[in-house]
Amino acid sequence: MIQISPHARTVTDRLTALGYEAYVVGGCVRDSLMGREPKDWDVCTDATPQQVLAAFKRFHVIKTGLQHGTVTVMVSHLPVEVTTYRIDGDYQDNRHPESVAFVSRLEDDLARRDFTINAMAYNPERGLVDAFGGQQDLADRLIRCVGEPEARFREDGLRILRALRFASRFRFDIERSTSEAIRSCRHLLANISAERIFTELKGILAGEGVLNMLLAYPEVFCTIIPELSPSVGFAQNNPHHCYDVWTHTAHAVQAAPRDATIRLALLLHDIAKPGCYSYDPVKHKGHFYGHPEVGAGMAGRILRRLKSDNETHHTVCTLVREHDSAWPTTPAGMRRLIGRLGLDIVQMLFSVKSADQAAQSGHEREQKKAAMRNAALLLDEVLSAPKAFSVKDLAINGNDLMSMGVPAGPSIGRMLTALLAEVQDDVLENAPHALFARAADLMHRKD
Repeated sequence: MIQISPHARTVTDRLTALGYEAYVVGGCVRDSLMGREPKDWDVCTDATPQQVLAAFKRFHVIKTGLQHGTVTVMVSHLPVEVTTYRIDGDYQDNRHPESVAFVSRLEDDLARRDFTINAMAYNPERGLVDAFGGQQDLADRLIRCVGEPEARFREDGLRILRALRFASRFRFDIERSTSEAIRSCRHLLANISAERIFTELKGILAGEGVLNMLLAYPEVFCTIIPELSPSVGFAQNNPHHCYDVWTHTAHAVQAAPRDATIRLALLLHDIAKPGCYSYDPVKHKGHFYGHPEVGAGMAGRILRRLKSDNETHHTVCTLVREHDSAWPTTPAGMRRLIGRLGLDIVQMLFSVKSADQAAQSGHEREQKKAAMRNAALLLDEVLSAPKAFSVKDLAINGNDLMSMGVPAGPSIGRMLTALLAEVQDDVLENAPHALFARAADLMHRKD
């Protein structure tokens, strides 16, 4: 028994009272059957878009995609998408149908959908309508295309990444013929906008089953980020590593918290390793000198190409650049690190480094864990004391310095930076009287 939310039930009940068919459909049915709380409720109906508009003329209605049969009805300030049963025309761009035709049979509408687990509908009178075995696939934990997989992917190439996202999110497997079609049709991703690819990529990375997707479909990830290709199968020949670069990357992503930004940084953290590789024949050891800095540059170019927002771009590039750096060993060093990177990124860096180490060999593992514990204790110590991580945290500012005679311009910044360094080194108290006295002393010495 699926419990339809009150706002969605308002929509289905009204359409039914007017003589139309109305079912909740798609993801809300899937999630309900899985015991998950649906985020959104969608309704499908045999009522035409104009009939839906007439039925809800006393409601706030948004003409979301009227030409494709979709309107959004607002009930108690919550949206319900209502779509007329339809079949899609030809897909000329591997993304959008050239036309749609409205139909009267629910099963015809379900047949156009992507995966069986998303092609189920429900209303209390008829119960569950499952024409393609979606309920069994839920039980078997399988992602399977409705109908012929290659046809589904040729219609909409983004479905390739959606399949990986659902499999990663629910920790499902992908059915064999669907899996084969994902590989054979991956070139269709070239027709998908960078923004849509980036959104799906983040969804895949944030899933519980991301490891299996990364290991099973490297060619798909390399299609959307070609710079990853050299990592696949690239031996590291280093005692710190038990995997090739790609396999290490996959395990590091899985070991991280399910945060898309952190996992994106881990996907890209070793992207420069193949290009930075050198081999010491005497020690029989591979090295990757400079790969964090080079990798940060590569990550920046990739994220720009994927139309990343600026905050994600900055955070990921910083984490890639810093992922292999040593932790500070003094309070002053930790304060400087926070001042340089920001507290949020420093805290993310702990997650990145921990995940990176979890995907390495056992070589020097205890030493690495000890260094991480010491850094965490040091961070706690620094955060428990009065904070002065950057010049804005000082108890005086540029206007205060000008009031005591420091000339406006670069000298203000230099003075504040000098004061901050002494505060961070614990040789100067972060209090106005101490800072003014020290500033006066520095001015006197300059004179």
